[in-house]
Amino acid sequence: MIIATWNVNSIKIRVENTLAWLAERKPDVVCLQELKCVDEAFPREPFEAAGYNVATHGQKTYNGVAILSKLPLEDVTPRLPGDEADEQARYIEAVVSTGAGAVRIGGLYLPNGNPVGTEKFPYKLGWMDRLIAHARARRALEEPFILAGDYNVIPMPEDAKNPQDWVGDALFQPETRSRFRQLAALGFTDALRACDASPGLYSFWDYQAGAWQRNNGIRIDHLMLSPQAADRLVTAGIDRHVRGFEKPSDHVPVWCELRL
Repeated sequence: MIIATWNVNSIKIRVENTLAWLAERKPDVVCLQELKCVDEAFPREPFEAAGYNVATHGQKTYNGVAILSKLPLEDVTPRLPGDEADEQARYIEAVVSTGAGAVRIGGLYLPNGNPVGTEKFPYKLGWMDRLIAHARARRALEEPFILAGDYNVIPMPEDAKNPQDWVGDALFQPETRSRFRQLAALGFTDALRACDASPGLYSFWDYQAGAWQRNNGIRIDHLMLSPQAADRLVTAGIDRHVRGFEKPSDHVPVWCELRL
């Protein structure tokens, strides 16, 4: 079973790119972020024609998350618990049933948090605290659970081509990285790092200053696996060539394969 995450940076602009990648990688489940459209405007038809069930939690112009699945989606739940006043569309969760039992998948688009000296950074940290609390509650169910998405977190210096450039950025702040480690401490495994400790593995290249051409990237898109999911991990990877597509997103898909 292949599970993937991809920040498409506006789904309406990337429909053809997304369909091309789906045909190539053939993932069973994909979590998409930064849809930038409301639910009613999501282009469902081409993805359903490609064999995917679609669940969305959209927002006009900003944010927005979706899950595409070749298997039926059950118990679809938008919104991250913990703050009923939070209107930003950044989380969606669903269950898929397989021959080996149910797999729970949470798709997330974690706040960027910049500039650090504004209210955006405390919002990011508070959102991460809510994610950790939710992950702890789900962890108690002792089921395969994957938290897949754009975390806007550079976990380690080796996850950036030039880590010194990110010292003042919300993605690399000690408080941000500490919370990512707290999630790992609950028993969640970084799927890619469990399979490949190589340097130079990035999932995002800025549109500016020739970042893609110079491979000046960062790794901020992650699949974090509960112990029951990690026990089934076969391999993981980054489809970096997708950044070379025409009119690409600044992110590329990250995926893992589970033996179910």
